[in-house]
Amino acid sequence: MYIISGDNETPTRQLAQNLGIEHYFAETLPQQKAELIEQLQREGKSICYIGDGINDSIALRKAQVSVSLRGASAVAIDTAQIVLMDGTLTQLPALFEIAQSFYENINLMFGVTISPMVVGLASIFLLDFGLVEMVIINKFGVLGALWVALKASWKPLPQTKGHLLPEGEKPKQLASGGQGSG
Repeated sequence: MYIISGDNETPTRQLAQNLGIEHYFAETLPQQKAELIEQLQREGKSICYIGDGINDSIALRKAQVSVSLRGASAVAIDTAQIVLMDGTLTQLPALFEIAQSFYENINLMFGVTISPMVVGLASIFLLDFGLVEMVIINKFGVLGALWVALKASWKPLPQTKGHLLPEGEKPKQLASGGQGSG
């Protein structure tokens, strides 16, 4: 995790220390935020950028996933792919859990739909299967895809298990120069 902020050094450092985040950048201009994101991407990192200000819009656009908050600047909300409607970061762990579940379902769906085709093609050459057998094998792929889709709908949406802040502490706004943190 990184904090990339346009705020002054002292409040950015304090925020990083409070959240236990090792890497932070302070007094960063909008173009510098985007350059930092591109640098991290070149290093092989996938970026989820969270921003709430006009100065975050370039960085939000560069990130693979961009998140903003209700009440943020119109530019940040329009640029972000995801807007957290409670206006805080408390739902961020649930968002990551949903994303992980989606990724797992996509991989499972791919396997369930491709496997019958591979088995069917191999059976044509090795077992002398015909059209009827291929249709039956493909139906297993359809049933498998239906199972994956229904399985995903049976699973309840994740609840926020953990918080980004210590127990009982409420989110605070930084009272500094007015530039939002990313």
